[in-house]
Amino acid sequence: MPRRAHHENRAEPSQRQLRVGEELRHALAQLLRPGELRDPALHDANITVTEVQLSPDLRNATAFVMPLGGGGGADILAALRRSAPFLKGRVARVVRLRRVPNLGFALDNAFDSAERIAALLHSEPVERDLRDKNEC
Repeated sequence: MPRRAHHENRAEPSQRQLRVGEELRHALAQLLRPGELRDPALHDANITVTEVQLSPDLRNATAFVMPLGGGGGADILAALRRSAPFLKGRVARVVRLRRVPNLGFALDNAFDSAERIAALLHSEPVERDLRDKNEC
C-alpha cells in the first residue's frame, strides 16, 4: 500500500495549497488594479480577488473574483479568461514557484449566499421563533 494513500481523498487543502493560493491572490490583486491591463473590459474595472484555490498537484488554480458593484460579471469573467495566459506570465515574474499554475477564473457567489442567509435570518418566521424561544 502506498504511503500517501490516506491523503488522496481528503477534502481540506494542504498547508502548501493555502500558502501558494494566498501568494497568487495577492499577485493577481496587484495585476488586476484599474489601468494595469489593456483589455477594454478590464482596463477600468475594479475587481476583487476573494480566494484562489489550487489543485492538489499545484498545476491548476481557480481564482474567485467579484467585480466591485457586482455588475458586468459575465463580461469581466470572459475578459479574464482571455487574459489568463498573459496573467500567468506576469504572475510568474512576481511569485517564486518552480511551475506557475494554469489560471482559471470563476465568479465568487459567497456574497450572494451571505446576503440570502441574512435575509432568511431576518424574516418574520425566524424572528417569531426566536422571540418564542426567548420567552420560554
